[in-house]
Amino acid sequence: MAKPLNGLLVIALEQAVAAPYCSSRLADAGARVIKIEREEGDFAREYDHVVHGESAYFVWLNRGKESLCLNIKADGDRHLLQTMLDKADVFIQNLAPGACTRAGFDSRQLRVRNKKLITVDISGYGESGPYRDMKAYDFLVQCESGLAAITGAENEPSRVGVSVCDIACGMYAHTAVLEALIERGITGQGKGIQVSLFDSMADWMTVPLLHQQYGGAAPQRAGLNHPTIAPYGAYTCGDGEQVVISIQNNREWCNFCEAVLQKPEMAEHPLFSDNVIRCEHRPALNAQIDEVFGALDRAQVIQRLQKAQIAFGALNSVADLCDHPQLRQMEVNTPSGPVQLVCPPALSVGEAGEEPGQFNHVPAVGEHSDAIRREFS
Repeated sequence: MAKPLNGLLVIALEQAVAAPYCSSRLADAGARVIKIEREEGDFAREYDHVVHGESAYFVWLNRGKESLCLNIKADGDRHLLQTMLDKADVFIQNLAPGACTRAGFDSRQLRVRNKKLITVDISGYGESGPYRDMKAYDFLVQCESGLAAITGAENEPSRVGVSVCDIACGMYAHTAVLEALIERGITGQGKGIQVSLFDSMADWMTVPLLHQQYGGAAPQRAGLNHPTIAPYGAYTCGDGEQVVISIQNNREWCNFCEAVLQKPEMAEHPLFSDNVIRCEHRPALNAQIDEVFGALDRAQVIQRLQKAQIAFGALNSVADLCDHPQLRQMEVNTPSGPVQLVCPPALSVGEAGEEPGQFNHVPAVGEHSDAIRREFS
């Protein structure tokens, strides 16, 4: 079955997470993605060896690509890469600041040679400003952007448990490439795109930033509670099991008081009558909820939540996610054997119903080098 990006050639001089995320999603959509690696391979291949000896990050972000080993400091390999870029639709790179330009692959000059080319330069802090030459990795940007300061328990900031800065940057880059392809279809011209980890996370930090700039203080760390909505968090039931609940508006709050807490008078209590007041009196609010939930087992709490149509969930472990009834996975081949990967979140649904996706295999280092060299020589 044809995919929307069939026929597009993407050259990715990439490593780690952000750029490979972007290019992997283009590959999922049918683009031909040629991944340029050093002889020893993308260093993300060695992050761990948990997936039949392969790295979890690499398996996740490099399905459907071709691997070409090049030394871009060598004349012959540099000429080969230039020949490929002259024919490419998209060029993505996230080398160290300035490295790609020093090697002779300045994005602006590449677009002069190839008018249809879309170039994507991914960096830590952008192409201008005092931090432009600083190396940046996900955890560092989590700290620099203030994300770690609002994450964690009351007395301790924390790193978010997945590489959110890298992933956000890769997602923004992917979106920008798709927009540029639409624009090119109208104008016939490619364009340059610059995306940084810091800018990506700064966008995600807009709400706490607005609280700081206009309210005088950022939301405080609240652990499993929401910092600015209450009740919204994890509560322990009488059998020791936990349930996570979320109240989004006063209508739900009234239903919660009447059908779950069975204390309808709480809905208009001066300490709890609206969300802002409830957040100011969170300890008193939690004491009321804990008293009721502590007298019930989890099944009884859930029965009341369902009757009141209150949103709830389970505080699952990753092991629980493995067996979650809503988890969709597909088999992908790797150099070390087949693995199960999460399906793309966006489903394509036509008249015949949901269309099953398909991932191509994860390449070994330099698996396609000989064939690509013959093709572009």
